[in-house]
Amino acid sequence: MHADSETLATLPAAPVSQLAFRDAMSSLAAAVNVITTDGPGGRAGFTATAVCSVTDQPPTLLVCINRSASVYETFIENGLLCVNTLGNGQQDLSNLFGGKRSQQERFDGGQWESGVTGAPILNSAKLALDCKVTQSVSVGTHDILFCQVLDIRHQGESDALVYFARQYHHLPGAAPAA
Repeated sequence: MHADSETLATLPAAPVSQLAFRDAMSSLAAAVNVITTDGPGGRAGFTATAVCSVTDQPPTLLVCINRSASVYETFIENGLLCVNTLGNGQQDLSNLFGGKRSQQERFDGGQWESGVTGAPILNSAKLALDCKVTQSVSVGTHDILFCQVLDIRHQGESDALVYFARQYHHLPGAAPAA
């Protein structure tokens, strides 16, 4: 469905402010993920909540990355990544990868192994999605990386770590069957 010119003419002329948009986005609960890569560009990682499924044919997800991030070039050069979804009690690791620490200090905060792509997989991740980047689209300050999932590792029914209203929260895992 396409909007007609009359409808478009009635839209607000002023864009939504950056602050208003960020405040609105803080009302969306999101899983907390550590995104990792390793390859010719080096080893790097960052914390992200901007991760979303796209399609299951082929299994594809998206990850958003700021082009001004210190790790941006590393991810682009490597062309692969792992989405490591964190569970309850892993807030410190999220903060470590979301802060200004060196990459070495970030990776020292967990136990890692290499996935099928070579990307670092966090041994204690609730879920690990090992991917190759198949496409990149630039929007504003960010690139949207479309990633085909090549391998999945799941830790079972552990609690999930989510970020909502600018705070960490946990969601309990599935209750055991009676």
